Amino acid sequence: MINKKVANVSEALVGVKDNMTFMFGGFGLSGIPENAIAKLVQIGVKGLKCISNNAGVDDFGLGLLLQGKQIDKMTSSYVGENDEFERQMLSGELEVELIPQGTLAERCRAAQAGFPAIYTPAGYGTEVAEGKETREFNGKMYVLEHAFDADFGFIKAWKGDAAGNLIFKGTARNFNPNMCGAAKITVAEVEELVPVGELDPNQIHIPGIFVQRIFKGEHYEKRIEQRTVRQRD
Repeated sequence: MINKKVANVSEALVGVKDNMTFMFGGFGLSGIPENAIAKLVQIGVKGLKCISNNAGVDDFGLGLLLQGKQIDKMTSSYVGENDEFERQMLSGELEVELIPQGTLAERCRAAQAGFPAIYTPAGYGTEVAEGKETREFNGKMYVLEHAFDADFGFIKAWKGDAAGNLIFKGTARNFNPNMCGAAKITVAEVEELVPVGELDPNQIHIPGIFVQRIFKGEHYEKRIEQRTVRQRD
């Protein structure tokens, strides 16, 4: 069995450099690879093209990379609660590709499966389809969307083993499984890292074949993006 365990986040990010394309799992602040993002901020890589559902908030998650002007392009489905993301987009400082959320997921999954492109009805007849090939199937029009081509995919899982098998927890599952194996190198950070054989095979969400590096993350803040509580009686 191949051992994909690396000692820490620094070792997991070997080969990262300026002007690369990165995928980041997560939805809002749920299931984001906190350790990988923090290290990318620390090492100061620039000119990044990032693929993620959104860009966190101003002072957390991918928002930290935006603050440092480390991202040149965001491919997302949602600007979200990030004022700096919105400001950079409207000012032209940041190139933004806004795409339907399902299309984002399927372009990840196409890359994961080795498909060069997919046809989707989402966006046909709108600005999303401008300049793209369209085709009719069974009387319905579809838009050709290309699979993503990323250098690194950064994934957050709850539990994993040294072979790279992963288990996600709750809503943190979101985009993470679709991004596993969708980049040239998939780096998974987990809260619990166990020896091979300790995970129940029936509980594994992503097999290790889709992961190249895995490490145990530290100090997860797991910040809540929007906290809603009911009024006291």
